[in-house]
Amino acid sequence: MKRWIVLAAVVALAGCTTSSMSAGGPSSSWVAAWGASPTPPMPDSKSFENQTVRQIVRVSTAGQQLRVRLTNEYGEAPLEIGAVTVSLAGANGAPVPLTFAGQPSTSIPRFSPMVSDPVALPVKAFDQIVITTYLPKATGKCTCHALGVSNTEISGPGDFTRSGFTAVDKFTQRAFVSAIEVQPTTPTRSIVTFGDSITDGLGSTVDGNKRWPDVLAERLNAVRKDRSIVNEGISGNRLLSFGRPAAGEAGVSRFDRDVLSIPNAGWVTVLIGVNDMRRADGRPSPEVMIAGYRQVIDRAHAHGLKVYGATVLPYGGSTAYTPEGEAIRQAVNSWIRTSKAFDAVIDFDGVMKDPADPTRMVANLQVGDWLHPNDAGYKVMADSIDLSLFN
Repeated sequence: MKRWIVLAAVVALAGCTTSSMSAGGPSSSWVAAWGASPTPPMPDSKSFENQTVRQIVRVSTAGQQLRVRLTNEYGEAPLEIGAVTVSLAGANGAPVPLTFAGQPSTSIPRFSPMVSDPVALPVKAFDQIVITTYLPKATGKCTCHALGVSNTEISGPGDFTRSGFTAVDKFTQRAFVSAIEVQPTTPTRSIVTFGDSITDGLGSTVDGNKRWPDVLAERLNAVRKDRSIVNEGISGNRLLSFGRPAAGEAGVSRFDRDVLSIPNAGWVTVLIGVNDMRRADGRPSPEVMIAGYRQVIDRAHAHGLKVYGATVLPYGGSTAYTPEGEAIRQAVNSWIRTSKAFDAVIDFDGVMKDPADPTRMVANLQVGDWLHPNDAGYKVMADSIDLSLFN
């Protein structure tokens, strides 16, 4: 309970600060332009001391100012931030320092996020933003997003936030950063894609931005500029229970933090459940899973969000496939399609299944494990979505 009290207090304080600073700016409202849900550390998670970490993220909408949400939400001790800069990727991207309550450094309390002050850095949709963070003291195991599908670079000793460095190590996780928010010139609403590894993009090209939410963002931006996509998928995530730490807390547990707290969110897509169905340690019945879906639907509706249910993809041929799990999948998908509990249905199962064997994905749309799509499969998924759902 203490963790969530601290979280709410920090978010509320950030919101109050932003309101006063936003007066007279391009728009009075902030909108999320990128996200990565933090997860608990694993036993082999990285830690840092007197090192600089550089990571690149792609924003999904334009803005005149931005702010960065850092995270120590699974840290057992305060996280010391020595300096942070942001810049546009490329030769002309000069680093711009971030501040926190006007100061260039900060200490993030244990179990807490920290939102930076706004900084004037105009960005366009799909600009690549470089976030460079100096960590002067031992961080403990990283509050990271475990599946970044993007390279994070690590320096040798020293603060390189205002200069380049040659990486001495790298890994494909998001370290201590969970969101970028922008202040758009016109009112903009966010679409939150909530789910597991298939939303997180496992199997897509590293540094390629080929996840299905990335492709959906590109399709949307081609027809309207007032929508953003915020990816809140976690690889291995379950709807109802906690698995390994890097798979995050259950969907019903993290929904408020990862969806309802996102500023100016208007819609949420829900694609989660296959990891519950694949469990070897006691699969939930369809009725129990449906009760879990109803929880997230009711909570989304209470906050004015439209919630769209996505059917669970086939996973026949994967190592954890069983007839029992398939029966649950079929029952759950039938309910998603016919119950009218969701505001709309996105039938990913319908476009990804092999007509000759509906328990499996089309062979050339999966990455090789028969569980995750490849780049082509993620594009098929994104292309199947009716853009008018987000009018």
